[in-house]
Amino acid sequence: MLRNTTATALLVLIAAYVSTGQSRHSVAAAPPVPGVSSSSLQDLVNQAARTTLARFADKKLQESQLSITLIDLRNPQQPVTASFRGNERIYPASVVKLFYLVAAHRSLEDKKIEETPELRRSLKDMIVDSSNEATQYIVDVVTHTTSGYELPAKEMEKWQFQRNAVNRYFTRLGYTNINVNQKTFCEDAYGRERVSRGPKGENRNKLTTDATARLFMEIALGKAVTTMRSAQMMELLKRDPSSKTSDQDSQDTGFTGPAVPSGARYWGKAGWTSTTRHDAAYIEMPDGSKFVLVTFTADHANERQIIPAVARVVIEGLKYVK
Repeated sequence: MLRNTTATALLVLIAAYVSTGQSRHSVAAAPPVPGVSSSSLQDLVNQAARTTLARFADKKLQESQLSITLIDLRNPQQPVTASFRGNERIYPASVVKLFYLVAAHRSLEDKKIEETPELRRSLKDMIVDSSNEATQYIVDVVTHTTSGYELPAKEMEKWQFQRNAVNRYFTRLGYTNINVNQKTFCEDAYGRERVSRGPKGENRNKLTTDATARLFMEIALGKAVTTMRSAQMMELLKRDPSSKTSDQDSQDTGFTGPAVPSGARYWGKAGWTSTTRHDAAYIEMPDGSKFVLVTFTADHANERQIIPAVARVVIEGLKYVK
């Protein structure tokens, strides 16, 4: 619970500000990612979920279609975390590219791969433009695998072991409940890529908002691979929510961006398909507060206001969380 009735009342006012609807959904607290727990931060995440579910009730937005993780970094030495359905495995679309970015820098740092102009170009295009073709190249380089025709069973087993290199790296770091071993495609996978995915798609990429938020926090705090490499990653993740564009899926303005107030700084990696719409964001506010907010939505890919609706509640409410 919040620490006093004044704070509780303020959260109620925030909900009214963001949405005129009233929630008809029960929202249970989800376990936070590793770190310091805070009931008041959890109240804020629950309020963001309730308010958003109520606002989009006419669009049939369900609890099972929304996941949120928030990490409060006002004290970066002691992050505070809270989540709503934060450990649910969800197809991440292009948000998985955040994991491939870190894995590539780890391989570069360990001198397992060579830093070339083509590799740098691909890293930039994978994150800045969310290029699937660039991502396919990065996955090949990092895992030493290539796409192509189907392989005999024993060769395919060796191939799949190599392709799981990124999974093994994040497992060593303590990440759980994720799968990051598939390329991203504009259309569909063929040959060994389709075989790897599994006959029912059981080996598709899967992420949780908890794991994604943790990784973004580590990049933002300079703890992903090295401080220098984290800074290089952050440069690629920088977004401009004030940019003028007609692209409704712009990573600057099509996701968390519309909720980011003037004077704030915003970094992000979005992902979207015909069925999913996600964003992982790190925001530094004019008052000095900092936080990571990851929002995943399913089966509402064309509802472009869900993610900023969550962010608005968080941004308005975080100032009242002590």
